[in-house]
Amino acid sequence: MQSITIKGSKRESVGKKASKALRNAEMVPCVLYGGDAPIHFMAEEKSFKSLVYTANAHTVVIELNDGGRFEAVLQDIQFHPVTDKILHIDFYQLFEDKPVTMNIPVKLNGNAPGVMNGGRLMFRNRKLTVKALPANLPDVINVDISKLRIGGTISVGDVLSEEYTFMHPDNTSIVQVKTSRNAVEEEEETAEGAEGAAEGAEGAAEGAAAEETSEAAE
Repeated sequence: MQSITIKGSKRESVGKKASKALRNAEMVPCVLYGGDAPIHFMAEEKSFKSLVYTANAHTVVIELNDGGRFEAVLQDIQFHPVTDKILHIDFYQLFEDKPVTMNIPVKLNGNAPGVMNGGRLMFRNRKLTVKALPANLPDVINVDISKLRIGGTISVGDVLSEEYTFMHPDNTSIVQVKTSRNAVEEEEETAEGAEGAAEGAEGAAEGAAAEETSEAAE
């Protein structure tokens, strides 16, 4: 999985007043959990742009000014309800021998025949939660829809992996193609066309049989 480096400094004081002062200085108060004790630090707000404002999943390397270096994942983030500015971020430290839970984006590959026949593609879950060792965390979860027809569904149970565990029931829908009015009309037209072709073939067969009988009589 791709990683983003965040450079920060340990916080000398914590609390609402100290956090407000940091935000006024365009800094974000952060906490790193998962180690022996929580680590409070701060980093420039602009350094989180590639981590927060993206649909992609990333791990994080936190480099502190005292020489500390930690691998982590974003665990929680708080935004201002009006301005959407980042108020606070919690991280969780990674260890190579400890599984971690993370939300991973889903990528659809191919073209669904059901959509080309008039159905509607319903992308139910654009992200799925998985649990895995850090080395096995995927960048994306690839879902092949090239055989997905009208009425068909691809669920979590269809994309299981040995490298990670989904934190969802196997019957959780990821993507499906639902029928539409156009699709129904197309199916009816196709059925009528097939019926007409069958009647035509039957008529041709009867005509050929009658002709053979006539020739035999002569």
